[in-house]
Amino acid sequence: MANDEQNAESPANISPDPGASRFPEDAMTSQEAQTSTPAPLRTRLGRLTIDTQVSEEVGSIETTEEGSGSRPNIEVVQHALDQLVEGPVPCGSPISLTDSRRRARGLSLRPQIFFHNTQNNDEAQAENPTHHAHSEDMAIELAEAADRVGTESKTREDTPIAKGDGAIRDKKLKSAAIDTLPNYMQLTQKQGHSLGCRAKDLFHIIRRKILRINEIPPSKNGRHIPLVHVSQKEQLIDERTGRHYVNNTIRSSRYTLWTFLPRQLIAQFSKLANFYFLCVSILQMIPTLSTTGTYTTIVPLIFFITLSMSKEGYDDYRRYKLDKIENNREVVILKLKEDASGANESELEPWITKKWRDVRVGDIVKLNRDDWVPADILLLASEGPNGVAYIETAALDGESNLKAKQSLPMIAEACSTHEKLLNCDAEIVVEDPNLDLYNFEGKVAMDDEERPLTNSQIIYRGSTIRNTPSCLGLVIFTGEETKIRMNANKNPRTKAPTLQALVNKIVICVVIFVIALSIFNTVAYRLWKNTTEKRSWYLEDSTVPFFPIFAGFIIMFNTLIPLSLYVSLEIVKVAQIVFLNDDIDMYHEETNTPLEARTSTINEDLGQISFIFSDKTGTLTDNSMMFRKLTVAGTAWIHDVDIRAADIGDRPFIKSKKRKEKSRKGSNSGKRPSNLDILATPREPPKALGDTRSRISRERSEAGLQRSSSQWRSPALPSRPQAQLSTLELLRYLQDHPHTFFARKARFFLLSVALCHTCLPEKDDDDEIIYQAASPDENALVRAARELGYMVVDRNVNAIYIKTFPNGREGGSATERYEILDVIEFSSARKRMSIIVRLPNGKICMFCKGADTTIMQLLRLAVMAKRQAVEIERKVSLRRSVEAQEVIRRNSTHRPSIGGPSRNSVTLNRLQPIRDDFDRCLWSREGGDYSSNEATPDQTPRLTPRPSGQYPQSVVPAAARHSIAFGETPRAPMERDTSDDLVDESLALDEEKVFARCFGHINDFASEGLRTLLYGYRFIEEKEYTVWKKLFSEATTSLVNRQEMVERAAEMIERDFELGGGTAIEDKLQKGVAETIDKLRRAGIKLWMLTGDKRETAINIGYSCRLIKDYSIITILDKNDNDVEKRMAAAILEINSETIAHSVVVVDGATLADIEADETLKTLFFDLAILTDSVICCRASPSQKASLVKAIRKKVDKSVTLAIGDGANDIAMIQEAHVGIGITGKEGLQAARVSDYSIAQFRFLLKLLLVHGRWNYVRTCKYVLGTFWKELLFYLTQALYQRYNGYTGTSLYEQWSLSMFNTLFTSLPVIFMGVFEKDLSASTLLAVPELYHIGQRGEAFNFKIYFGWMFLASSQSVITYFMMDTLYADNPTVKDGGVFAMGVLTYSVVVTLISSKLQLIEMHNKSVLALFSFILSVGGWFGWNLILSALYNDNIIYNVEGGLLARFGRDLSWWAVYCCTIAACLIFDITIITIRATFWPTDVDTFKEIEKVPELRAGMEAAASMELQNGRLKKEDESEKAGRRKSDYSYTPIVGAGKISEGSGSEDGRAVKEGRRVGRGSGRNAGGAVMTVGQGRINAEPRSSLHSPSTERPSMSLADMEG
Repeated sequence: MANDEQNAESPANISPDPGASRFPEDAMTSQEAQTSTPAPLRTRLGRLTIDTQVSEEVGSIETTEEGSGSRPNIEVVQHALDQLVEGPVPCGSPISLTDSRRRARGLSLRPQIFFHNTQNNDEAQAENPTHHAHSEDMAIELAEAADRVGTESKTREDTPIAKGDGAIRDKKLKSAAIDTLPNYMQLTQKQGHSLGCRAKDLFHIIRRKILRINEIPPSKNGRHIPLVHVSQKEQLIDERTGRHYVNNTIRSSRYTLWTFLPRQLIAQFSKLANFYFLCVSILQMIPTLSTTGTYTTIVPLIFFITLSMSKEGYDDYRRYKLDKIENNREVVILKLKEDASGANESELEPWITKKWRDVRVGDIVKLNRDDWVPADILLLASEGPNGVAYIETAALDGESNLKAKQSLPMIAEACSTHEKLLNCDAEIVVEDPNLDLYNFEGKVAMDDEERPLTNSQIIYRGSTIRNTPSCLGLVIFTGEETKIRMNANKNPRTKAPTLQALVNKIVICVVIFVIALSIFNTVAYRLWKNTTEKRSWYLEDSTVPFFPIFAGFIIMFNTLIPLSLYVSLEIVKVAQIVFLNDDIDMYHEETNTPLEARTSTINEDLGQISFIFSDKTGTLTDNSMMFRKLTVAGTAWIHDVDIRAADIGDRPFIKSKKRKEKSRKGSNSGKRPSNLDILATPREPPKALGDTRSRISRERSEAGLQRSSSQWRSPALPSRPQAQLSTLELLRYLQDHPHTFFARKARFFLLSVALCHTCLPEKDDDDEIIYQAASPDENALVRAARELGYMVVDRNVNAIYIKTFPNGREGGSATERYEILDVIEFSSARKRMSIIVRLPNGKICMFCKGADTTIMQLLRLAVMAKRQAVEIERKVSLRRSVEAQEVIRRNSTHRPSIGGPSRNSVTLNRLQPIRDDFDRCLWSREGGDYSSNEATPDQTPRLTPRPSGQYPQSVVPAAARHSIAFGETPRAPMERDTSDDLVDESLALDEEKVFARCFGHINDFASEGLRTLLYGYRFIEEKEYTVWKKLFSEATTSLVNRQEMVERAAEMIERDFELGGGTAIEDKLQKGVAETIDKLRRAGIKLWMLTGDKRETAINIGYSCRLIKDYSIITILDKNDNDVEKRMAAAILEINSETIAHSVVVVDGATLADIEADETLKTLFFDLAILTDSVICCRASPSQKASLVKAIRKKVDKSVTLAIGDGANDIAMIQEAHVGIGITGKEGLQAARVSDYSIAQFRFLLKLLLVHGRWNYVRTCKYVLGTFWKELLFYLTQALYQRYNGYTGTSLYEQWSLSMFNTLFTSLPVIFMGVFEKDLSASTLLAVPELYHIGQRGEAFNFKIYFGWMFLASSQSVITYFMMDTLYADNPTVKDGGVFAMGVLTYSVVVTLISSKLQLIEMHNKSVLALFSFILSVGGWFGWNLILSALYNDNIIYNVEGGLLARFGRDLSWWAVYCCTIAACLIFDITIITIRATFWPTDVDTFKEIEKVPELRAGMEAAASMELQNGRLKKEDESEKAGRRKSDYSYTPIVGAGKISEGSGSEDGRAVKEGRRVGRGSGRNAGGAVMTVGQGRINAEPRSSLHSPSTERPSMSLADMEG
């Protein structure tokens, strides 16, 4: 790779001369003037490395040594550049970048990324000595190039950077960071020697000894596998164990037939509640102890445990069946020919088929195209070009790019035939099995020669062979020792809800309370015995010992922790699952995939998520690359043919069914149309200027073109207008004006896109050309070249055939042959690829594409290019700095909570301050990332202006339209521009302006999250190529340091390029990903992206999905840096200083491995990761993903983690997280099968968490609180009654009625509340994601709330009992004052109070179901008493017979006390609720009040229309089926009217009825749309483009809703 200093010359004084501009085929004769620089300044700003000069007053700023790992102070450098370009900037000015409060945040991202990348390139090249030419025929050009490469390794002087308060502050910050490190080391040492750590280590030692778990020792010098093993019958021996190597069977199931029962019994009774009920049931079954029955606890406990064990067993059986399917797959293996005599053992018999489970180490397997690899193998030979085998590793690392594997030449030659393979005397030595997917060590010994083995020769299990006819491989690792299995989570933990930990603590508290209450009553009985029993003659000899009376009280009060708490909770969660599965808004119509819940255990965890760990490919992205933009000759063009041809139904708002059907009938369901298809109509020759303009205008109108805006919107910056011209207009222009300077440059650039790649064209079953590519990027580029008129129709080792359409598809085609001379493939170190071809005219041309920072340094006018790029980056960094400051200012002026403030006054105007507060906070959040849509004065213009002048018209015959590839120069280089203001031809002649425009475009493309490439080209003389070819051939055939020699030879020829243009590829996100991440961030959820892709790709996707903001501070951790710990410590201090608007940490898998090996670094890293806003981990293995999830789950207190992915490489982290979400994506269903919940699209996560998750959390919390409340309310009356029966354990209630309390009479109220409760509507929760914090903070269920409910239960229990005792039991006028009448009265009050509170007070969405529950519970209780009164015969203990019918049921005083007691309890309850809501209102209270206003509720529904779209469509279809008339409209969501089922559309639309006016006025949302509320409909009309499909529709502020 070319060194930065190759072009690190002084800035040139270049005066661009349009007349001197060269065509690509012109000879390069003139040289760029170079001048010396008095004060060199070398720094990296953005995407490049620059050399410029600084005025004397700036101070002495010199370059730091490249290999030192330090970097120059960005603030001082920026200040110097400001003085150089614009003069000194006053420190007090509002845009002063040296101000300590600003810290040049606009320079945060790319300076760090590209500084790091280019610094590594410099270091790598500084270590390589000069490669001298060996040939005497070396051309002068190559000699000069070699000299430049040699001088690049010289070191430069290193002096400190001084001056500037930014430098002083940065120095202090680093000093503070260094001082902090010893504290972390001491903390780590203390943690390592803590009692808990030592206890854990001791436990593991004892466990290993008991279970006889012995660690396998490492081998002495690796695993030795002879290649001649094919002539041996016996299996190889593992020297580590002395046994055969492990077989190739894999097992992901947890249990066997022998271990299932004992392990499950241990697991079930390790749960605190089950163990408690087991102890109670044992006491109950002891004769004479129980007063509540003998088997009332053990029978339901056995049923409940059996059900749980059966469910676990069935899940494990499914895993066993999947394992069996994989183990029984078949593979072709090379085996010996065996006969009865055994005489021909040395002969090879044909390939035979064996099952995967029978594969052994040392076997040689043959794999064909699209075969799965059965084990880890060493590639021996391949039938692919140059012996290369292409593999897909999506199951290993999630990458969709194909990887090239190539066997060693000596091995490939020796294994090319059966005979050679038989006689091959080679030994393979490989490392012991380990987890590392990205590094491999081994060697091959053959014929007294040894060659190293690297990852380039190893293919791992789980890979798939692609684009390769067949290949041979030697098995080196099998079964559980393969990389994919060692990275798998072999013993996934059994997941339990996070709420269970708090419930367990409360259960312990209740157990203590039960024991204390039992002890109190037992002691009280002993006192009563000494004072009363001894004096009562009828109680003589009836004393009960201490333990029986104590056990009796334990049994009596044990139902304070009812078994129904867990049984009914399972019913509640199953019902919640039904609603989840039936939610139409989470149904993906394209793939016919609904949400599928595979567990009901952790429903409430969905409402408590604080960290999301997401895969990238297939989860955030759509596994498809789209060519989106290009820049050539200073003009940018957008390629949006796919969007223009898409059905209008893909827009974000709904349409009527009729229109939908019409659009489907009229749409083209075939292949994607290209620009050439649009241009296929016959064309008239151009006439006068006016006619031409009118024709072009008419054609634009017919094609649906818009000059000002494209339908495409950047996911990263959706508010940015897309002002680029369409590529359709580019083709029109090229056809109409083929001989202009711009047209020739554009055509040659399109040709370079069609030639510079490694794709192979093939024909599918429909005889259509498709392309097989090593990466989807190349596929997208070649497809785009085809759509733009340069179709690759064939390719072989020697040539590429290009079909062109000079006059459109109807004008005929021409096929040109381009001879391939050499291909220099892409590598991560070079960051570019090149191809050398011989054009049809015989000239040799080299095309190169690569990263912009790389190509920029290889240009002929590199110094000019760098100078223009620095100016562009300076202006962009200034804008970003201002944006970051605005975000910091806005974040510091608003409260984190959006709830109404605490107000002591209760007035009729209370809603107004709530509205104001809601308006400010929500608007600031929806303003999101401060970004001005208008160009700043400093911003470089992006659109090409109108031509400033015309050129002399030349007479060019029609036959002179030749391709520039043929090298034919027409008589006149330019022709008169007779079109409108599409292209400024004068701009194409000015190299300096072209550079400025091109780099500005590339910067814009990158900020939009697009993946950019620059193209360069140069023509090579025959003599120069001949000399270089010799060097390159020696390098490619070298057996020592081949890769280094190839790169060094490439550097000699890859130089002095002309700038061809730039491309931008969109790694297409799934629909709604960026908006979903924004709302998840507002909900207080931090998102980590864990991917196997490379760093640059991960960062680009981070931009696209808004994980990284345009002003984010990026902390890149790289193991090659010597100051990783200092960088982390400095970042922690800077974040804590609250001077950063948004921070992101980027780390790769290799660095993460080093961090995990050092406890100090590990502590630093996780402290930083927890503080930062987002984390991106690239090149991460599956085990590293799982370890990150596990670390956060354990280190962050009260955190709930969620992992989401779609591939087999995501299984480990999905199993490790609290909640695992599987995407049913293109990588298969492996992740979905093992997940807790599976969805089809990432955007469905929004409603799953913010709506269903929050609802389920609130429901579960209220269910648990309601259960504990009703148990204490009921059984505390039993305790109060003991005072009046001598603490003998006599029950106030009849035994059968007592046993039916939880089963028949109070189960429905809590179950219905746990199933149907919705404190806020779905539209409100989606419009205001901040309401999600209730679960993250545990605000719905904690000890404070629990004790509040228990206080209420105790108070109401006391009120109930003593009102009964005072007003009824002590009343001498009652007809029946017996125990049964007292018990029935108390029981009736409790049952009625439970139904009233839970169904009428606590449930906010009251419906007929609440009335149904109330009638069944209360009515059922009185019906039960009627049955007992009529049929009860055993009147020995309780006088039941005829009670309700004949005695107290006919007593008016009994019913009066009943009604008064209920009223007193309800008044007490409502009073407490009113006082709390008045003086301590919560966010929920605020938004309940907001929802009562129809206009505000309508605004909420409009803001949530994207997520509730399917529900509205369903409602529309139901309306049509009912025969209702509805208007045929588009893009206008109807505000919900009437009731709809859970999870479908808006739940709160009943306030706005069809045709009724709900309000008037207008406002504007954050996306710039004008809102009009009226006539039951909300019309959203963006100012820039009505019905723009990508217009953001964020939440609305109250002012906007009210107009």
